[in-house]
Amino acid sequence: MLALVVCSLVVALAYPLRQYIAQRAEIAELERDKRDAQQRVEELRDEKARWEDPEYVRRQAREHLHYVLPGETGYLMRDGSGSARSGAAGEAADRPWYENLWDGLDAADGRR
Repeated sequence: MLALVVCSLVVALAYPLRQYIAQRAEIAELERDKRDAQQRVEELRDEKARWEDPEYVRRQAREHLHYVLPGETGYLMRDGSGSARSGAAGEAADRPWYENLWDGLDAADGRR
């Protein structure tokens, strides 16, 4: 009789215990996701603060868009390795971004 009661209790408690363990694992995963999201929010806030600085915006425009100030002469320097890049990807990387943009627009216009 005692064995029957013990087996009944084990069977009765097995499902709730399994659910409890699964829920605890899910809670831990959600807490990790929350920490990751909070860290990403902080990184984005820092980046937003940098972009609000006019000097940072000016530096990014000069570095990435090859902008020059009035009276300056702009130069594009190769990496100096002396190796020739082959293919369209290498050629596109050697040119300023705006030339790639215009070529892409011309190619899209010619496909009509």
